[in-house]
Amino acid sequence: MASTFPLEPTGREVEALTREVVEYLAAFVDGGKETPASDFDGVEALLARVRQPIPEAGLPLKDVIDLVAAATAKGHDTTGDGWLAYVPGGGLFSAALADFLARTTNRFVGTWEAAPVLAQIEATAVRWLCDLFGYPDGARGVLTTGGSLATFSAVVTARQALLGEDFLDGIVYVTSETHGAAAKAAALAGFRRSNVRVVPTDRDPRMDPERLTALINEDKQSGLRPCVVVATVGTTNTGAIDDIDAQADVAHRSKIWLHVDAAYGGFFQLTERGRHRFGGIDRADSIVLDPHKGMFLPYGTGALLVRDGVRLRQAHEVHGGPYLQDLAPEGGIPNFADYSPELSRDARGLRVWMPITLHGIAAFRRALDEKLDLAQYLYEQLRAIPQLEVPWRPELSIVCFRCASRHWSDPERATATLLGRINASRRVFLSSTLVEGRMTIRVCILSVHTHRDRIDELLGIIRAACAEPQPDRDRQEPRGLPEPEL
Repeated sequence: MASTFPLEPTGREVEALTREVVEYLAAFVDGGKETPASDFDGVEALLARVRQPIPEAGLPLKDVIDLVAAATAKGHDTTGDGWLAYVPGGGLFSAALADFLARTTNRFVGTWEAAPVLAQIEATAVRWLCDLFGYPDGARGVLTTGGSLATFSAVVTARQALLGEDFLDGIVYVTSETHGAAAKAAALAGFRRSNVRVVPTDRDPRMDPERLTALINEDKQSGLRPCVVVATVGTTNTGAIDDIDAQADVAHRSKIWLHVDAAYGGFFQLTERGRHRFGGIDRADSIVLDPHKGMFLPYGTGALLVRDGVRLRQAHEVHGGPYLQDLAPEGGIPNFADYSPELSRDARGLRVWMPITLHGIAAFRRALDEKLDLAQYLYEQLRAIPQLEVPWRPELSIVCFRCASRHWSDPERATATLLGRINASRRVFLSSTLVEGRMTIRVCILSVHTHRDRIDELLGIIRAACAEPQPDRDRQEPRGLPEPEL
């Protein structure tokens, strides 16, 4: 049956067409609690359905929605309350409404003149973020597609501000715990891959400021030019928080750029506990945030804040061709094209501004405090399971655990088996990492939908998995798990 979907629908047609979409979305939202955390059954058949030649005629909307619904159901349920792997994204419905408005009205916000109020909405959202971290009035920022692009712009800004056009002797400092986006940004910004230094960490594991100072001095003595150090508040591996004040002292003495990766942890600044742990973050030259993490917004929402907005603009502003000569110069509203790699950009600010405006910032603060509480609760419960070791008290909302070497002659294999059993439940999904060379399971509690009931269910799954016989051929005694008193 050929589609009659119009290229230019009337208002009445828009109402009818969106009603069909809303019916699916309402069912999707209501069914979220029962959706498997991971489901790959039937994926090959669906892949065959979408690997088709370009259609000459369209399909009915109902058929397309059914296909999209089937496709969405496969893979990982990254919006669900059981998604505790990597760093979850919440996908607030209020942000989806903002995107629907932005996409339908389709305003251009690369230059302020095209949509002055929408550009100001984004500028206001950026200012709110700057205020959250104590940045001065001269700070500027942009909303990006994510932390990777924001980090790239931050590194380019640091390179341009400190090294100018001749930068091949510039050095970037990270740790083994720094997100890979930093090294990738350095490479894309033109730094030699061999000029990315890995600073040792302490046992927490946080960047060691004394070892950082020593590396900087060694590089200076070798005729190289230290440029930027990347500190982290909330590493992806363990949630560790670098001592930002100490790194700021080193950066100030060494006259280098301090960049803080706050993509995962940054929005805990809204909480009293987060502010206490992030001391000195207001001294950073730049900060990267992922609102699609700590603000529960849809994937594809990042932010870059730069203390000196002039430097951000100088690094990105390139005068365009004569076809742009009619545009008004920047006044009280920024031309975001002058502060980022993008010229064409949608009204991205709505997806940050509208949820904050609808819910109020207190709602986000309460939700983040809940995640911190859940992480502490999970930590205490896991410590009571004798087959496990929990090497660190969580600083934010990531909890790490593994099979204890005192119980298993091959704890690595036991940990891998345990992870497989947990994920086989399809009620939750966890991921693993390597910390100090040891396989470690991590739980990241950050979805707006994750509450105490799902964490209790996770604990039940873990206890049951620990009670099963483990793949340890060298030890014969039973490994049954006694139920701890709750």
